[in-house]
Amino acid sequence: MSSILIAEDEPRIASFVEKGLRGAGFATTTVGDGPSARDQALSGHFDLLVLDIGLPGMDGFAVLAELRGSGSRLPVIVLTARDSITDTVAGLEGGADDYMAKPFRFEELLARVRRRLADTSPEVTVLRHGSLSLDVRTRQATVDGVVVDLSAREYVLAETFLRHPGQVLSREQLLSRVWGYDFDPGSNVVDVYVRYLRRKIGVERIATVRGMGYRLV
Repeated sequence: MSSILIAEDEPRIASFVEKGLRGAGFATTTVGDGPSARDQALSGHFDLLVLDIGLPGMDGFAVLAELRGSGSRLPVIVLTARDSITDTVAGLEGGADDYMAKPFRFEELLARVRRRLADTSPEVTVLRHGSLSLDVRTRQATVDGVVVDLSAREYVLAETFLRHPGQVLSREQLLSRVWGYDFDPGSNVVDVYVRYLRRKIGVERIATVRGMGYRLV
């Protein structure tokens, strides 16, 4: 599951893009200002950035300049109300991979997101960590060479851990990436499903990091 960072300060547009991308199977995180966009984009946790130019604190051009200046090759799709030729050229010459003007059709944005991800990432069909593997085509999990049956939610949770091995994932991150925002952040559903998954792949594979979340070890 690819992770997409959305940097957009208009709540209506941010929600529209986020819901659409989640519905298409992507994990998303949304920020509403330039400094947060820069910091999150440089974290290494995302596969693509949808970047608004008119962000408070630091505009999108400045965010893009800092990303490219740091050597980051994170794919960036600029999404903005500024549709003049000058702004388009400035965005592309500044290192953006694509440029879309508001208003826009979500279907077009989705097509561009998929194209950029396909261009930059070779298709991974099997995720592996130690003796645990997950075939993303057949949705089949294998532990020590033995096939393990996972429910749909357990599969997505396992895939999330396997795509971020060794990284501590908070309960909020797991809720966002596996369940979306349909559940109360105070729910214990994450803990319940981590327990289910441990029973199937091995208790020792998922460590609890007290006060922070869980980590695939």
